[in-house]
Amino acid sequence: MQVWLSTANGEKQLARETDLAFDVSPNAGTVIDIDANKRHQAMIGFGAAITDSSAWLIDKHMSAAQRDKLLRELFGRGDGGLGIDFTRLTIGASDFSRAHYSLDDMPPGQSDPMLAHFSLTPKIAGTGAEEVLPVVRAALAINPRLKVMASPWSAPAWMKTNGSLLHGTLKYEYHTAFANYLVKYVDAMEAAGVPIFALTVQNEPRFNPPDYPGMLLSAGARLLLIGQQLGPKLAQRERAPLIFDWDHNWDIETEPLALLADPLANRYVAAVAWHCYAGYVDAQTRVHDKYPDKDAYLTECSGGDWKPMKDDGLLTITRRLLIGSVRGWSRGVLLWNLALDENHGPHAGGCRDCRGLVTIDSKTGTYTRTVDYVALAHASRFVRPGAQRVESSEGNKDIDNVVFRNADDGSLVMIVANSSSASQRFVAHEAKRAFAYTMPARSVATFVWR
Repeated sequence: MQVWLSTANGEKQLARETDLAFDVSPNAGTVIDIDANKRHQAMIGFGAAITDSSAWLIDKHMSAAQRDKLLRELFGRGDGGLGIDFTRLTIGASDFSRAHYSLDDMPPGQSDPMLAHFSLTPKIAGTGAEEVLPVVRAALAINPRLKVMASPWSAPAWMKTNGSLLHGTLKYEYHTAFANYLVKYVDAMEAAGVPIFALTVQNEPRFNPPDYPGMLLSAGARLLLIGQQLGPKLAQRERAPLIFDWDHNWDIETEPLALLADPLANRYVAAVAWHCYAGYVDAQTRVHDKYPDKDAYLTECSGGDWKPMKDDGLLTITRRLLIGSVRGWSRGVLLWNLALDENHGPHAGGCRDCRGLVTIDSKTGTYTRTVDYVALAHASRFVRPGAQRVESSEGNKDIDNVVFRNADDGSLVMIVANSSSASQRFVAHEAKRAFAYTMPARSVATFVWR
């Protein structure tokens, strides 16, 4: 059995440890029972969002050689690659754009219901949007299996009640135009060589950002938009993206439940997308238990310089996302920015202390890997697309785990986190064999065996 270990104090980061041997009955400790024949959801993958800021830094602040090296490390799997198989794009600007824009901006007082002025290239130059397509296409060339989802932060201003990208909500008379806007985006991206795997209709629809694009969109508005407009339009297509609802925190599970209770909208929604910033991960399981035919995805969680992420990122990301969200039926896990600079940017409003998977020095183009990268690697390097989560008992209050079976070679991958300030010993039983391991204080380990 192969073992990779990381410790929260940074002394070990993805360190290959001495291989373990199986035994019939090792000394007892915390017991984890694994039933590899009892299989659950199949995984799409793990990754982070290619925001405008991330793409701009990669394309404009790195040499061709630096850029190629970074993208191969992030999206490749061999030679220590991170193995990203899942990513997210923004439809128009987010706070991690260099300016605010939509894909169909019009002068104040004018509208464009036929979307004659729609363009993937914003009218405002230098937003970072121009660099997204080249970076995504380069990532797809490295990993053709990469799944790309996309989310809008706001409808174009002329579709909204306040005529602004900030605040407001979607006017009912523009539901058709907004659905067509999203379909037009899918078509344009497909034509540009980037097939869209899934869409949400609004990022964080219950949040009203003070200084970057956002749009309140109630469950009632979403169910009408999806059930009457977007769902039927996409259903006519041979290769339509999936529709995910919610795309917001664990704390208001009544929102996706209200939409899924509507028979028409339910018909078109494939999954519920979740964010990590409020509430508790067990909301995912409660929603899944009520609608077991709907998948779950963790579509955004950012590291950064705030507690617990600042000084506990390794354990927080592993326990809450890679283990907790996946045990709560997630088929994919996405962190937020793929890359940011040494000043946590660039950004236009919003988060001033977020962290990417890598930090790119905007002067030299060199990059450093963050703790978010290390945590994600414990899953993304070893769990391949199509792997299924298998049954495993929960351990104890300090020891968390999740186990997968890779579809291509039958190998088992077990991720274990010890959040205690003391070392913890556990014994894992699988079939008629077992192994024991003592986890150092505040550490994460990945175990791989066939």
